[in-house]
Amino acid sequence: MRFVDEFRDPQMAEALLQRIRPLVDKKVQQLGRPLQLMEVCGGHTHAIFRYGLEQLLPEMVELVHGPGCPVCVLPMGRVDDCIAIAEQPNVIFTTFGDAMRVPGSKKSLLQAKAQGADIRMVYSPLDALQLAKKNPDKEVVFFGLGFETTMPSTALTVLQAEKEGITNFSLFCNHITIIPTIKAVLDSPDLHLDGFLGPGHVSMIIGTRPYEFVAQQYKRPMVIAGFEPLDVLQSVWMILQQLDEGRCEVENQYGRIVPPDGNRQALQAVSQVFELREFFEWRGLGSIDHSGVRMRDSYRAWDAEKKFSLPNVKIADPKSCQCGEVLKGVIKPWECKVFGRACTPETPMGALMVSSEGSCSAYFTYGKVNQDDQIPAEQVS
Repeated sequence: MRFVDEFRDPQMAEALLQRIRPLVDKKVQQLGRPLQLMEVCGGHTHAIFRYGLEQLLPEMVELVHGPGCPVCVLPMGRVDDCIAIAEQPNVIFTTFGDAMRVPGSKKSLLQAKAQGADIRMVYSPLDALQLAKKNPDKEVVFFGLGFETTMPSTALTVLQAEKEGITNFSLFCNHITIIPTIKAVLDSPDLHLDGFLGPGHVSMIIGTRPYEFVAQQYKRPMVIAGFEPLDVLQSVWMILQQLDEGRCEVENQYGRIVPPDGNRQALQAVSQVFELREFFEWRGLGSIDHSGVRMRDSYRAWDAEKKFSLPNVKIADPKSCQCGEVLKGVIKPWECKVFGRACTPETPMGALMVSSEGSCSAYFTYGKVNQDDQIPAEQVS
């Protein structure tokens, strides 16, 4: 298929690997340790495991899986807030499918739906707006989440609701921002990263310039990467070239999609509807300053946090679940003591096992997990 097969060519992959291997050997000899490269985006994590790229790369290249999965970092308290809204009378609560099974403190949205709440999966916030038009006697709430990738569509839907005067539609905003997240990772004392594979989809919106602090302040190379196997391999090679030449720059491998200045119309819509929160709580990572957005007061008529009374309670993750350490790249998913045992896609304890971009889900789906080793969740303290 045109524009797909070209990025999955085995001969091209081997040609890239032949260039990668000597660069790895040279750098490892200089450092006396393995190279650690973090792919920020969960889409890259799944591509790496789907195509077996970790096995193709030299053993001395360790790929560290970062926190770029918005569903995975959603704290339990926010899931409980969703359920509190959904269980109110005359409410239709709408959400993307990968958020349906994220566990709250007592149940997930899917379980709340099974118990009678009117919770519906949609493919776009515009689907939720259409539901509001068709059900004028109901309050339709859209669960807005995701990095800058999905913010524009949510913002444009709110603007459309304002234009059409649809007041029975509102947004429960849980959108988060990528730059403070990367900074939090770089400030972590547990990690010693040599470079970054930058997120392709987020960068399509914000461009490449916001990442320049990674190279300038933290002296780490970053390459914005696409999601096909050759994209990832070429991006690794580009990082290794920078390390070999003593450079620290932000380079754009995904130039066919990502412009340097991003999508200005999308950014304008986001800026019009949203403003930064002082801080936002992340599952497993704690509070990160200016890492989330909320609706501006001028759009309070469409803000579910203003329309509904919410519990807004912080709830700690189960002690046996190590999502935080996995999100920060401190441990691999299979090193978590409940991975593949008490925590599986069918019985998830943490969001990393639920989302289509979660690293635990990637390991479970594409890795070699011994199903016979699983133990019931109730046996895990």
